[in-house]
Amino acid sequence: MFKVLVTDPISDFGLQQLIGAEDVALSQITGLCEEELISIISSYDALLVRSQTKVTRRVMEAGSRLKVIARAGVGVDNIDLEAATSRGIIVVNAPDGNTVTTCEHTFAMMMALARHIPQAYAKTIAGHWDRKSFLGVELRNKVLGVLGLGRIGIELSKRAAAFGMDIVGYDPYLSKERADKLGIKLLTMDEIIRTADFLSVHTPLTKETHHLIARPQFNVMKRGMRIVNCARGGIIDEVSLMEALDKGIVAGAAFDVFENEPPVAEHPFLKHPKIIVTPHLGASTLEAQENVALDVSEQVIHILRNEPFKNAVNMPVVPKELLNKLQPCFALCEQLGKSLAQMTDGAVREVAVECEGNLADLDTSLLIPYVLKGLLSHHLGSERVNVVNAVHLAKSRDIHLLVRKSVLAQSSTSEITIRLKTTIEERWVSGSALPGAQGRITRIGPYPVDITPEGYVLLISQNDKPGIIGRVGNLLGNNGINIATMQVGRNEIGGSAVMILKIDNKASANVIEALLEIPEIKRVREIIFD
Repeated sequence: MFKVLVTDPISDFGLQQLIGAEDVALSQITGLCEEELISIISSYDALLVRSQTKVTRRVMEAGSRLKVIARAGVGVDNIDLEAATSRGIIVVNAPDGNTVTTCEHTFAMMMALARHIPQAYAKTIAGHWDRKSFLGVELRNKVLGVLGLGRIGIELSKRAAAFGMDIVGYDPYLSKERADKLGIKLLTMDEIIRTADFLSVHTPLTKETHHLIARPQFNVMKRGMRIVNCARGGIIDEVSLMEALDKGIVAGAAFDVFENEPPVAEHPFLKHPKIIVTPHLGASTLEAQENVALDVSEQVIHILRNEPFKNAVNMPVVPKELLNKLQPCFALCEQLGKSLAQMTDGAVREVAVECEGNLADLDTSLLIPYVLKGLLSHHLGSERVNVVNAVHLAKSRDIHLLVRKSVLAQSSTSEITIRLKTTIEERWVSGSALPGAQGRITRIGPYPVDITPEGYVLLISQNDKPGIIGRVGNLLGNNGINIATMQVGRNEIGGSAVMILKIDNKASANVIEALLEIPEIKRVREIIFD
């Protein structure tokens, strides 16, 4: 008999599969503090939570029988994934359960924004019959810009099309072919901002998407645009949005999320007449709450019975013998993928992993998830991408995956090369890793290098001319940036070359722009290894 503990409020309907399973004994004990949970967890095989319960390393260490932790929802911020992985505990979630719910809430916010429904309601029940102050706009024939075409963005686009809207979208991983089938015209983010009548964001919150829409974007935005954010607080700069509203650039905004939740009582969104807000209700429907519980309950049963399962968010099981041979390569592959994500332009179309030396005869397809984790997490956020779902995320974005032996497969050096094709260019990097040692990047394209993938790295493509190194060093020094190491890779004197600088702190956009003003420098990329 498997013992399952539920520590957050979940309806019996959502737990019906567990309740009805003959080989499961279900206990529901909510409101436990960490110490109380630690005192009882040792007798349970599975733990099912929502967002209230914090599943810490101490809880897992006490849970000697735990095989699976299930999160009835999407985010797993309340679960220590590293601790779960190190103890061999599978963590599952329900990534699809709130797709329709969030989409419908977004659409409801967009319609309420277009017709001033909350403002008109408040004034009417206050005793004022005012039909003149709330002149709205139709959705029909308007252009909807969707930033982020994952599950929710696509579902929103389908509904908007049914209302007669023209859909334009931006997503670096959606192919033109699939977009055409969905009736979505792919544009750059800048083109969308300049042309859309309504804008809805559906990206994760990452370093790259934090304040994705800020003052520079508002300054070129189509006047009269209406903005909806039911994704994550912080994607749109709240201060800049207030400025754009007051200047008349933005006609109105609807937010379900805030940069800091709950917002303070004096938050300007709460009193602005052109903003409507809700308290993070995107996933708050009866159906969504039940669906996510049903999804994870099913996976818990499969895992306990040693049956195939899905939606694991931590490491897959790898045969021990193969694991020992490939283990040194996992972190290296993730860093190689991360470096390529930051040095290429365009939507990713193909990722190839080439192995040589001793690695060529192993099942190196197991390296692909680690490459993709580094590559995709740069754009989608590390909390959304892991070695279990990375391949699925890549295939859903029409990214072709290849694993092949290098032409140098008989080499004595066990080197890994990652080749990335985008809609604009093809780039590749190579690296090697030895047991017990940190991996190193050994080649960037045709140039031999020797880089430890950590910290901040400036990658500068240039023409090999005298004096460039000095000019770069002086420029960085004058801006308070210390160079830890420097190396130059080239194939011939006076030809194309690459300069790699490890620096002690991040270079600002102004520093990057100043470097690009040096005539011999063709391209500058900052690669951040975290």
